[in-house]
Amino acid sequence: MKDAIDQKLIVLTGATRGLGRALTMEMARLGHTVLGCGRSRAAVDDLRSKFTVPHDFATVDVIDDKGVRVWAQRLIKQHGAPDLLLNNAAIINRNAPLWQVSAAEFSAVIDTNIKGVANVIRHFVPAMVARRRGVIVNFSSGWGRSTDAQVAPYCATKWAIEGLTQALAQELPPGMAAISLNPGIINTEMLQSCFGGSAAGFPTPEQWAKSAAPFLLKLGASHNGQSLTAPG
Repeated sequence: MKDAIDQKLIVLTGATRGLGRALTMEMARLGHTVLGCGRSRAAVDDLRSKFTVPHDFATVDVIDDKGVRVWAQRLIKQHGAPDLLLNNAAIINRNAPLWQVSAAEFSAVIDTNIKGVANVIRHFVPAMVARRRGVIVNFSSGWGRSTDAQVAPYCATKWAIEGLTQALAQELPPGMAAISLNPGIINTEMLQSCFGGSAAGFPTPEQWAKSAAPFLLKLGASHNGQSLTAPG
């Protein structure tokens, strides 16, 4: 367990699967407190069974602004403002040319990947600003800095995250940071939906988290506005 002075309070969206779950497990192993959310009640209950107090996991869909507000208010009241806010929750469209992506599917990707990030920022960042301390990491992608066919909606959202983060960085007071993070190419369900069997050639989320967690924990005010890539 870390000394109290070294312990960080971490809010993490999309904590129940993929990179989020791997980060939850690694951050907790390192002695930090994780306050996470996910859409699956069963997956949230599983995390609760593995990680008890002071960790906290809730069933929250980031596209629900009211739900995020209630969640944030409870956590801030019980724990205080987070040291590290990780906007990880995201979805991807089914592989298809843009003109074959339905309006409903396009909206779902936009709502989760952009509006969901804004909702979390809206309800957690004021408490961080009030104490003029804390780091916000908005998960981007290699497809937030380049593009590929069949994933245009996802690319659009991650390019948006890059711009949103740059603007947010200019709005924060000294002592804080907003950073966009390309996690790299990891063998998640999301990657498998695009790469198929070849996704197996990339690191697992658990392997990735071993290097990504220490990297994230070292981020500070000097990194404000940067577009970074996690170590592989």
